[in-house]
Amino acid sequence: MDSPRNLKSSRIIEICRLCPVIPVLEVEQIEQATPLAQALIAGGLRVLEVTLRTDCALSAISEMSKVPNAIVGAGTLRTPEDVRAAKQAGASFGVSPGATDRLLDACEETGLPLLPGAATASEVMTLLEKGYTAQKFFPAEASGGRAALRSFGGPLPLVKFCPTGGITPEKATHYLELGNVMCVGGSWIAPTSLLRSGDWAEIETRARHASQLGGQASF
Repeated sequence: MDSPRNLKSSRIIEICRLCPVIPVLEVEQIEQATPLAQALIAGGLRVLEVTLRTDCALSAISEMSKVPNAIVGAGTLRTPEDVRAAKQAGASFGVSPGATDRLLDACEETGLPLLPGAATASEVMTLLEKGYTAQKFFPAEASGGRAALRSFGGPLPLVKFCPTGGITPEKATHYLELGNVMCVGGSWIAPTSLLRSGDWAEIETRARHASQLGGQASF
């Protein structure tokens, strides 16, 4: 019988399978939230990660979650307090750069599905022992990139990854060719410059291109 953490990984895998790319978003002004979500969804990306790096991030999660078809997660979760605030704001899932027992416990207590970060074989194995079969590989490019993930596939075939960190559209295509990659996370789709200029048309165009990258690996 699946443990609660196994069930959370199952939900994360379901979410990650919806799109080949999860936009990693840093929303600076609450006015950006709704048109940003609308542009990304119009371009074919409905799974969105709003990082908790700005003062309005939690409010942005609340507003973006109201947009039809949006599945909004909270990124850069570091503490139990972050987890509880993200859950209260309406986040459907969480993403963390690494993992601690306190963070994992908080996600379990609140019922927030988590994509926990790992960068080494030992970190991957530790999370796997706790039932996390879906993990974020971060920082991807700085931690060995595609070659590292391909190497993980042999001894750790049960784990599926969402690599994030330093990924470009060109690199994303190569990551998505790996059988243990569910999707990738990328900030190139909606960078700060486009958010500040309100260029929603360009963001929609980038999202449409990203939604067509590679073919999702079969599991």
